Amino acid sequence: MRNLKETIQKFPQAKILVIGDLILDEYIWGEVERISPEAPVPVVWAKRRSYVPGGAANVASNISSLGAEVLLLGVVGKDENAQRLHSELKKRGIPTCGIIVDSGRHTTVKTRILAGHQQIVRLDWEHTESLDKKINQKLIRIVNDNINDTDAVIIEDYGKGVINADLIAELISFIRKKKKLVTVDPKEEHFQFYRGVTSITPNRKELENAIRVLKMKDTAHRLKLTSDKLSTDKDIDKAGLEILRYLKVDSLLVTLGDRGMRLFQQGGRIDHIPTAALEVFDVSGAGDTVVATFTLAISCGATNLEAAHLANYAAGIVVSKLGTAVTTPKELLERIPK
Repeated sequence: MRNLKETIQKFPQAKILVIGDLILDEYIWGEVERISPEAPVPVVWAKRRSYVPGGAANVASNISSLGAEVLLLGVVGKDENAQRLHSELKKRGIPTCGIIVDSGRHTTVKTRILAGHQQIVRLDWEHTESLDKKINQKLIRIVNDNINDTDAVIIEDYGKGVINADLIAELISFIRKKKKLVTVDPKEEHFQFYRGVTSITPNRKELENAIRVLKMKDTAHRLKLTSDKLSTDKDIDKAGLEILRYLKVDSLLVTLGDRGMRLFQQGGRIDHIPTAALEVFDVSGAGDTVVATFTLAISCGATNLEAAHLANYAAGIVVSKLGTAVTTPKELLERIPK
């Protein structure tokens, strides 16, 4: 536990580059007092609206909140929601110089309508087409200009087009040549592109879906798994070790909701980490917190297992908050047992 606390104290020394799908999380807060006469749906009496950085922007918010320096790269549209996202990032002290405007796209927005503490519906406005190759190259140039001053790179893949095959192939090759830590919060459709990264942090469902996708694309039959249903711990362990071998990553951290986490490392070591959540209000963005804390901790000298424990504590804190949330060093230190 002393090592965990010492790692947290080193967070301000680190600089993390985050690249991925930028999302503006919009919340409409209200109350329900009746059912609509037009259809059997609740009528929400809207009272206020708020905005929070989501996706890769939430990863950056978590890193900044934990005290480290962060550089955020991504793409937005030329619209009012891009301005709102810029404003929310600036409030949190996160520079926006790495954000590229593409007038051919609109900014991705997830609108959640809540009555009290209950989410009624979510509306998604998004583009999922891959970026133009010229924009890919702009992002690569920004990475190239900043990689020497960066301790680690996080690739946040929400499947909205920023993390595409062309970009990620060039990006991973370049980062590894620089001998930098690179972690991925993955999208199951893109698992075959992550070969050679340092670590990936899928949840159980993403790992399950990824196996199905990889088996369809594995024409060389290098993937040995026969089942793509992860119903038991034994299933998860077998899948985790096989994906670790198949993608040649150093570690794989699988989040399992109320069952905690499972860390797989080269050499066949498996560690189970029980959940640290005391009360669960909202799991929105918890995966962002996990990859942010895990990567930041490793970049500050923590072992994979120590970093996984810190990520577990951080996730337990943010799921106890309503809406997309972050945690702080003070909250982390208070959560670690004495």
